Amino acid sequence: MEVKKIAVLGSGLMGNGIAQVAAFSGYDVCMMDISDELVEKGLARIQKSLQRFVKAEKLSGGDAEAVLNRISTATNLADTVKGAQLVIEAIPENLELKKKVFAELDELCDTDAILSSNTSELSITNIASATKRPDKVIGMHWFNPAPMMKLIEIVDGVDTSEETIAIIEEVSHKMGKETVRVKDAQGFVTSRILGAHMMECMRVLEEGLATAADIDKAIRLGLNYPMGPFELADYVGLDTLLFASEGLTEAFGDRFRAPQVLRKIVEAGHLGRKTGRGFYDYTEK
Repeated sequence: MEVKKIAVLGSGLMGNGIAQVAAFSGYDVCMMDISDELVEKGLARIQKSLQRFVKAEKLSGGDAEAVLNRISTATNLADTVKGAQLVIEAIPENLELKKKVFAELDELCDTDAILSSNTSELSITNIASATKRPDKVIGMHWFNPAPMMKLIEIVDGVDTSEETIAIIEEVSHKMGKETVRVKDAQGFVTSRILGAHMMECMRVLEEGLATAADIDKAIRLGLNYPMGPFELADYVGLDTLLFASEGLTEAFGDRFRAPQVLRKIVEAGHLGRKTGRGFYDYTEK
């Protein structure tokens, strides 16, 4: 099967980035969200991202326009997936919501269409159980920001076919990404390892060994990470991080349990950059 059209479910931070990469790579893309307002916000982010590439002389104005012309939008699932050979789901990390959407996709999509999820930790096998095509359900875990990050974790569920895996590898490589193949287990590789790292950094903060800023500085300069753990936490979203911690704790035990410093800051509604305050204050930036 040749993939020509890709449907992207979700126009948020990950969804619009995935749509941009797919369109830049020559695929026809339909990007969906639950309202016109959200879709327009996603398109505006894509336009802003493309202009940064133009300003950096990595893309011509004509090429940027061609990318935008390959992206259509919708707020209706049936319209979004019509004629698509590949669906990439990038909706919130809620297992029951994803299963509901995948059951609907199973009914609406062409019989040979592949259904992939951008989940960073949830069970692909469980998601696939909501469909009658578990051999065509696969994890396609992207990293933020999608236009810049090179890796895609390909996660095969219990029933995912080798043909499906091969097609996703081919599509990923066409989009300029490197891939790793991962068995279906909570957190896969990257989210599991990052979760342990982030929780330990928060315990160091909670114990008063150093400030968040100094821990970030130590990790950036001492371990050569591009971002410190608290900078990254605020960027990802503290509610998302807490949700991931709870899933990993259930699967692997207390080493992934969220410290009180994370729980209390989430209870206060300070979720990072998206709310203007997390471990750092962004209201004056």
